[in-house]
Amino acid sequence: MTLKAGIVGLPNVGKSTLFNAVTRTRKAQAANYPFCTIDPNVGIVVVPDARLQVLQKIAKTNVVVPATIEFVDIAGLVKGAATGEGLGNKFLSHIREVDAIVQVVRCFEDVDIHHVAGTVDPVRDIEIITTELVLADLESVEKRLDRQTKQAKRGDKEAIAEVPVLQKMLPVLNSGKPALLVELSDEEKAIAKLFQLLTDKPVIFACNVKDNELATADKNPYVQKVRDYAKAHLACDAVVISAQIESDLVDLDEADAKEFLKELGVEESGVGALIRATYKLLGLRTYFTAGEKEVRAWTIHAGDLAPRAAGVIHTDFEKFFIRAKVVGYADYVACNGVAGARDKGVFFEKGKDYVVQDGDVLDIVHGA
Repeated sequence: MTLKAGIVGLPNVGKSTLFNAVTRTRKAQAANYPFCTIDPNVGIVVVPDARLQVLQKIAKTNVVVPATIEFVDIAGLVKGAATGEGLGNKFLSHIREVDAIVQVVRCFEDVDIHHVAGTVDPVRDIEIITTELVLADLESVEKRLDRQTKQAKRGDKEAIAEVPVLQKMLPVLNSGKPALLVELSDEEKAIAKLFQLLTDKPVIFACNVKDNELATADKNPYVQKVRDYAKAHLACDAVVISAQIESDLVDLDEADAKEFLKELGVEESGVGALIRATYKLLGLRTYFTAGEKEVRAWTIHAGDLAPRAAGVIHTDFEKFFIRAKVVGYADYVACNGVAGARDKGVFFEKGKDYVVQDGDVLDIVHGA
């Protein structure tokens, strides 16, 4: 199960620097000019999870396998992309292939780093990108509605189901708002996914600040504007990061990195928080297996039942699922492992209808 989050933004907002930071690579060329990333770079990113180290000590193992997600660095967008400006269609097609959007917005002044619009205004930047994506979706919906309306008249069942959903989306997109804000039933949402609309993807904003401003980011007026806008218009999160700090940390060992951050007055650059927030934005959750052989984080979707969760380990585990032995993370830690949890009565056996919770420690019993 590999879902992708696309990193987008205007040129020179710190996109590629952030990609290098989250993937701990130099794959994306970070340079002070537009379109330095033409083909999307893809990186596997470890999801930071402090629970793994706690479980490792209890299980007494040297092997820890964390959860991962994919980040994709997508070329910088410019005004007019929907009509082919800049990298236009290539940019939009790359966004269409990801499952969520991390939009990097510049929240710092620096005369040495050119801004494509000449001035720093994160809300304007957000609206430029939103407008381009909405325009692309509007064209897509209009074409599909025209085609499916004709098909519906011929009695096509799929078209008959799609037309009302498309009709709901059209006025929202026409008003300049993203498809994500259209009120749909669960059944209609399933139909809408077929449209692969750019603005129907969940969004999170990464407010990129200078290294010496991270500790006081809550007082940064640009950051506050982004948070207010995200809350009022998209009901989504905004996470503060310093891509430059994280870039500087790449070549440092763990001890030096901690000291460097301490001198800046922070515990992390914000990238760890961004990765965790993106993981949840994708609807992903984690359960653990823990033993002397290894402690491992397994990625599932929120709401997955025990058999589906077991299938992440091996498809046969889902096919021949019998039951799951379950202890919550907090109980596992408080009882110092399974034996203690069993003694305290917080170790349970669950069947096929059990909804696995984030942090559960599982032992799958199967017939394979």
